[in-house]
Amino acid sequence: MPSSNVVLLTIAGCGLVTWLSRILPLVLLKHFTLPKPVIEYLAFVPIVIMATLWFSSLFTANPGHLPQLNLDYALASLPTVVAAVISKSLLVIVAVGIISLAGLRILGIA
Repeated sequence: MPSSNVVLLTIAGCGLVTWLSRILPLVLLKHFTLPKPVIEYLAFVPIVIMATLWFSSLFTANPGHLPQLNLDYALASLPTVVAAVISKSLLVIVAVGIISLAGLRILGIA
């Protein structure tokens, strides 16, 4: 069992690294301007993150087999994608997704 000092130092170190990884880019970008191509590239990062989160829950991995479609999430995705195209608002997208999945589970479909 590690001593309590080691555990506290580990927690403090992890907190410091987490804090620095979030604050340091803001501090550096305050003093430097990025080239336009870099800014245009970074504009796609939130879209890629959302798509990755969506696809990771949409499919269930089975080692040695092809991924299986998670049917309840796929059905809940249909109205969510429509809401995304119409509203282009993250709040609306998340709300429609949660309500869709809850509705499917209440109806016993998912």
